[in-house]
Amino acid sequence: MAELTALAARNAQPREKPYRLAAGRGLYLQVMPNGAKYWRQKYRYLGKAMMIGHGVFPEVSLAQAREACDEARKVLASGVDPSSHRKMAKRALKVQTENSVKAVVTEWYRLHRDEWSETYAERIIHSMENDIFPWLGDRPIGSIEPRDLLVRLQEIQQRGAKETGHRLRRWLSHVFRYAIVKGVAERDPAADLQGALKPIDQNNFPTITEPERIGELLRAIEGYSGTYITRAALKLSPLVFTRPGELRFAEWSEFDLEKGEWLVPGSRLKLRKAQKKVAKPHVVPLSRQAVQILIGLKPLTGAGRYVFPGERTATRPLSENTLNAALHRMGFKGEIVAHGFRHMASTALNEAGWSEDAIERQLAHKDKNFIRATYNKAQYLEERRAMMQAWADYLDKLRVKDVERPTALRKVA
Repeated sequence: MAELTALAARNAQPREKPYRLAAGRGLYLQVMPNGAKYWRQKYRYLGKAMMIGHGVFPEVSLAQAREACDEARKVLASGVDPSSHRKMAKRALKVQTENSVKAVVTEWYRLHRDEWSETYAERIIHSMENDIFPWLGDRPIGSIEPRDLLVRLQEIQQRGAKETGHRLRRWLSHVFRYAIVKGVAERDPAADLQGALKPIDQNNFPTITEPERIGELLRAIEGYSGTYITRAALKLSPLVFTRPGELRFAEWSEFDLEKGEWLVPGSRLKLRKAQKKVAKPHVVPLSRQAVQILIGLKPLTGAGRYVFPGERTATRPLSENTLNAALHRMGFKGEIVAHGFRHMASTALNEAGWSEDAIERQLAHKDKNFIRATYNKAQYLEERRAMMQAWADYLDKLRVKDVERPTALRKVA
C-alpha cells in the first residue's frame, strides 16, 4: 500500500466510523466521523502495544508528523517509552516556567508590593521588565550563575546607568533569597557580585543655579515641542520642586485648586516603610502659576486618575525617564535632571534669606535632629505659601529676562 500523501490527507472524507490512513513507520492519520483528523503513532514497549499522538491535521502537516514520529522512534530505541518521555518533558517545562526568573520575580514583587511607595514599586518592576526579563526572564532561576548576572549588569552600566546596575543587583539578591526559601534555588549569585560592578558616582544630582541659565532653561521648556503632558510636567517641576516620583504619581484627587494646595500622600514620601503607614500628607502650597498649569491640563487628563498619565496607557503614570530625556533633548544633558529642580530652588531660596526651616519643610526633608523632629510640629505653611509664590514670580522674571540678580527673590521682612 502506497504511503499517505499530503493531498490524500487533505482530501480524506469522514465516514460513519473512524478509519485510519497509514503514513509509514507506525504513523497514521485517524479520520473521525465529525471530520477531525488526528496523527497517531503505534509502537510496542516492553512487549505491550502503545500509542502516542502527534497533533491535529492540518495544523500539524504530514512532514511535521513524520518528524515527530522519527523523534519518538529514537527515544524508543534508547529504551525509553516515548509517551512517558513526553509527559516528563512537559512536566519539566511546566516546572521551568513556574520557576523562571520572571515568574519568581513577579511572585516576590506581588508579595512585597504593599510595603513600598508607588514610585519605588514602579521603579523595581519597570527595571526588571526592561533590563532583566528580555535576557534572563525565561531561564530557571536555579540555573542562574554569577557570570550570567555580571554580564547583564555590566551591559546596563556600560550605557551609563551605573546606579541602575547596583539597584538591580540588590533587588535580585532579595529575589534569590526568596527563591532559596521557596526551594527553587540553592544559592544567591547576586551576592557574589559585590565589588564587581563600577562604583556609583557620589556627586549630587546635576542642577543649574546661575539665574541667566535658569532663564534659558525655562524658555526652552516653554518652547518644548514634545507632548503637552510632558511640557506641563516640565513647567510644574521647578514650581513645586517635589521629588520626581511624587510629581509623576500625582493624582487629581490630591489637588484643591481653589485652595491652592496639593496633598502628597505619606505613602509616596521618602520615608522608612513603617513611617509611610502613619505619615501625614505633605502639603505643597501652589502658586498662581502652578494652579494655571493644572487648570490648563485638567481638560486633557482630569477624567483619569493621574495628572500626568503615560504616553502608552493612562492607567500608568509618566515613565521615570520621560522628563530627563526631554531635558537632554532640549540641550541640557549633564547640566540638570528632574531631581535637580529641588537643589536649584533650595540654593536660590537659601541665598535669598528665606527660613531654612520653611525650605526644608517644603522639600519634605526629615529633620536630622531627632529631638527637634519629635517636638517641632510646625508646618511653616503661611511662610511657605509666600515663599512659593515669590519663587514662581522670580522664575517668571528670569524667563522673560527681567531679573539678573537673585536679590529679586529676597524675602520681605
